[in-house]
Amino acid sequence: MKERNQQELRRDIWEGCRLAVFVYTPMCGTCAVARKMLEIVGHMLPEDMIVQSNINTIPDLVQEYRISSVPALLLFNGESPRPKIIYKMESVQNLLEQIRGVSR
Repeated sequence: MKERNQQELRRDIWEGCRLAVFVYTPMCGTCAVARKMLEIVGHMLPEDMIVQSNINTIPDLVQEYRISSVPALLLFNGESPRPKIIYKMESVQNLLEQIRGVSR
């Protein structure tokens, strides 16, 4: 997963990219588990569909979207600037279905 900063994410959202943004903190154990699941999912999706951002580097987006905890997955469908936010990373299969829902 490529790392995106706040400016890059804003550009992608403005351009209407279909995107899954994994929001994490470096010392979060649950985030590490979620990252491993998303890496597996990433092999089944178009390249660069899933990107990641350290929550500490995107403070404006955290406030704008009211991200309340990490790990979080922001799903942008390319039509709305408001993402669907997933906090519960249940399984690889569930994540794949959620992300495919915005990639179509």
